[in-house]
Amino acid sequence: MGFNWKFWLLLSLTLGLAPFVPEPHIWGKVKWVLGGAHGMSGMDWFDLLLHGTPFVLLAVSLLLRLKQATGKR
Repeated sequence: MGFNWKFWLLLSLTLGLAPFVPEPHIWGKVKWVLGGAHGMSGMDWFDLLLHGTPFVLLAVSLLLRLKQATGKR
């Protein structure tokens, strides 16, 4: 599968944001961390890792694609 940006975009928009109501789960976790992460347990950090991974891999795939398009090695 490699670094297909379309695949990682799909995962980011589905698994990365789920559950969507009342707000995307990852957004709640990011706000919690930016607020100082007080009261976060190990499970919360693991949850942040799981929901954040598609976004990180999307960014990596887009950077690799940009690097390839510009012809840099």
